[in-house]
Amino acid sequence: MNRKHLIGLDAGTTAIKGVLIDDQGAVLASAGKEYVLEYPASDCCEADPEVYWHATRQVIHSLLEKSGCNKKSIAGLAFSSQGETLICVDRNGKPLRNAIVWLDNRSVNEAEQIRHEFGEETILQVTGQPEIIPTWTASRIPWLRKHETSLLDRVHKFQLVEDHLVGRLTGKYVTNACMSSSTLYLDIHRQQWWEDMLGYLGITADQLPVLLEPGQTAGELTGEAARQTGLDKSTLVISGVYDHASGAFGAGNIFPGMVTETTGTAMAMVVTLEKPVLDKTLNLPCQCHAVPGKYFLMPYGQTAGMVLRWFRDVFCREEVTEAENRSIDPYELMTGQAADIPPGSEGLVLLPHLMGAGPPEFNTKVKGAFAGITPGMTKGHFIRAIMEAVACMVNRNLESVKESGISVKQIRALGGGSASKLWNQIKADMTGIPYMTVQTSEAACTGAAILAGVGSGVFRDISDGCNKMVSLRDEFLPDRAMHDTYKPVFRNYVKLYDHLKNYW
Repeated sequence: MNRKHLIGLDAGTTAIKGVLIDDQGAVLASAGKEYVLEYPASDCCEADPEVYWHATRQVIHSLLEKSGCNKKSIAGLAFSSQGETLICVDRNGKPLRNAIVWLDNRSVNEAEQIRHEFGEETILQVTGQPEIIPTWTASRIPWLRKHETSLLDRVHKFQLVEDHLVGRLTGKYVTNACMSSSTLYLDIHRQQWWEDMLGYLGITADQLPVLLEPGQTAGELTGEAARQTGLDKSTLVISGVYDHASGAFGAGNIFPGMVTETTGTAMAMVVTLEKPVLDKTLNLPCQCHAVPGKYFLMPYGQTAGMVLRWFRDVFCREEVTEAENRSIDPYELMTGQAADIPPGSEGLVLLPHLMGAGPPEFNTKVKGAFAGITPGMTKGHFIRAIMEAVACMVNRNLESVKESGISVKQIRALGGGSASKLWNQIKADMTGIPYMTVQTSEAACTGAAILAGVGSGVFRDISDGCNKMVSLRDEFLPDRAMHDTYKPVFRNYVKLYDHLKNYW
């Protein structure tokens, strides 16, 4: 049978999402399944690895049911995935404990010990990471060795989320350099495991997955995986990539000068490069791209859309109930309130760092803070201040990028935040750079589907897949007067952080 359908799955922080697409980019079905994270102690964030697998199975079943596609028509499947989250499995591939989610900050001391052992400059030049923080996977292993020694002795493989899901589907232990760039134990130049770091951690390369190229075939489904997912056993599982890289080329970002910015649970940007940029003064992670031979800078913030979701869940129950009664999204009501508030939120400023700050601050101890509250303020002020704070976070990282001589001509907006026209316009006005949205709201899934097409022979390469599957939707041009209005807002955002950075 001439197979022309592809599945792209995105294993995010709080949900698995998926699309089933034909070879011309038409989305025949989409589905998603949320899951709940666990917070067993202060600065700890975990998840039962089974929730990833159960959600994956449910999403695949939904895609097949909604599309009506014959399962034999699915040429390939690939994942885009969150990075850094650590899953430890035994020889049977069974998880030995909860996954330590990338948001987790328990291993601050271990990260500091790694810094002391290797030095920041060495780690930057080998791994592309300018800061040693507990987000990076390597810091969790010495924490486990100290606190869960007996468990660590039983670990057969250290996996990331995508590695684990591919293993559940194929029985193979594989990954790739794009997926593993932020572990702190990958040499991004040689695209091999960094033996010096493995020696320090007390693990071997045999305890890590085999490194493939993105888009390379990992294997066919096992009989059990085919039964549980409803897919045909011969469906090819293709090596997928880091979610932000996947979203980048899922939006056509494969050339220098273009940036993708994702506002989901976190904020992350992808700045495509022809060669690594390893500059400590820039203070931005540099990682392997999904496109062979290319790299990307990745400014990010741990919490972005998560802040708005937190505010919705805690303070907007009335809006949630009204939205349910009217069968609309509660964010639509919240955004409407924010739209009635003047730019600058009448002096209300937020630091959106609910779980530490990423670049350029790199401060694991900082927390969220509102400043400038007055009696006449409403929910709308706080909602708009949240939106403006994320825009400030984006702008602060773009300033670092531009200071290094990298030109940014266009930003393509991705993630749940890109559905908000108000938020896109705020970001365009704050940064002074045009914002574009793409037709699909799930660019990371699209990127994964492109890789599935490359690995299964539907597309010649990533560029061919982008040409056939990526199309633009809306453009948000910066208003120069608004850009000037936001300049003091941005300055106050920076001042607030500078004044409070040592408070915690």
